[in-house]
Amino acid sequence: MISYRIMSQEQAAKLKEIDRSEHIDLIYEMRDGKLAEISANHECPNWNEESVTELKERFLHELRNGGFAIGAFDGDRLVGFGVLAHKFRGKQHDRLQVDLMYVSRSRRRRGIGTRIMEELSAEARRRGASYLYISSTETRSAVSFYTSAGSQIADEIDEELFNKEPLDIHMIRRL
Repeated sequence: MISYRIMSQEQAAKLKEIDRSEHIDLIYEMRDGKLAEISANHECPNWNEESVTELKERFLHELRNGGFAIGAFDGDRLVGFGVLAHKFRGKQHDRLQVDLMYVSRSRRRRGIGTRIMEELSAEARRRGASYLYISSTETRSAVSFYTSAGSQIADEIDEELFNKEPLDIHMIRRL
């Protein structure tokens, strides 16, 4: 039975329990405001030490600055999590970013990601946001997930986030 709990800074070490690996068959690229499909056929590996360190730093930065994290747990084991960033974005300052979101490979397509998105959306609404802003990896699995969760290509691209991840697909989800 999966339980969903607010995560604290002290739980940053648990992030390495997530198996982020996946087979990537298709990626997207933005061309003239539309998604273009590009065939891919490679395996994205699980975390290495450097990526775990970077992940923990991002997680801790958001929580230290007022962000919010929700975890999906199977007993004590973290099998999914999402982080809502603390900083409002957009011209109207009405968008909060889904900064991190992962579900372990063996647990995908079971509703865990959907529940995490619902929890992040509810928290964003409590904080006064009208939209979630998503800078999604360009993989078919990520873009398809966010689209199925009600997201669409962003009409207004956040320049700071674009400069950090220029290949990402920038999306919004109305709350």
